[in-house]
Amino acid sequence: MRSGLTLSSVFAAFLVVGGASAEGLGDAEKGAQVYKKCASCHQVGDGAKNRVGPQLNGLFGRVAGTVDGVKYSESMVRMGNDGLVWTAETLDAYIENPRALVSKTRMSFRGIKDEQQRSDLMAYLRIYSDNPANIPEAEPTATGTDHDLDPAILALEGDAEYGEYLASECKTCHQASGASDGIPSITHWPTEDFVVAMHAYKRKLRPHPVMQMMAGRLNDEEIAALAAYFKDLE
Repeated sequence: MRSGLTLSSVFAAFLVVGGASAEGLGDAEKGAQVYKKCASCHQVGDGAKNRVGPQLNGLFGRVAGTVDGVKYSESMVRMGNDGLVWTAETLDAYIENPRALVSKTRMSFRGIKDEQQRSDLMAYLRIYSDNPANIPEAEPTATGTDHDLDPAILALEGDAEYGEYLASECKTCHQASGASDGIPSITHWPTEDFVVAMHAYKRKLRPHPVMQMMAGRLNDEEIAALAAYFKDLE
């Protein structure tokens, strides 16, 4: 953490100066709870990195589709080239229904229909745009993946072509396009996240019986191959 700030102290300062209601935004502290819906794909706060989606520091005022190292959809890049900038108004529309604003976005999220939740979420995200030189540490969205998996397993370099061969069974449920219609997307997952998740199913730490069964059939090399395939799937 750069400055000794905690999220709680930032919330307090934000409220003192009236920032939580700036631009008609909601309650940043409540927004931190809403943000949990986003945290599987995005990081924010001190040390945030791109994962499935871009890191969200400095989001307000950012041109859409412009974070280096992120694999955006052509639609998102085109919208940015056409002048889409993330503001309270454009974010509200996108968070409510991502595909209504960017028709072929890769973000596999149904949206948040509750207006107050969207407002609270934007108040929370605004904290990380207002003072980029003094970004507080997020709790716990910028800490990476917590696990006790053997580093040797994570170090395996998967064969994407072999992963494609193995993936046919996965794609009976998960859509290769990255769409999420009741089943979470696994397309463009960071390989570490994919491997950690699959081994958690193997060890029955994740409570989904079908996934436990599927993961239980796979060895370490096969899981690494699937991770490599889905990471760069077009």
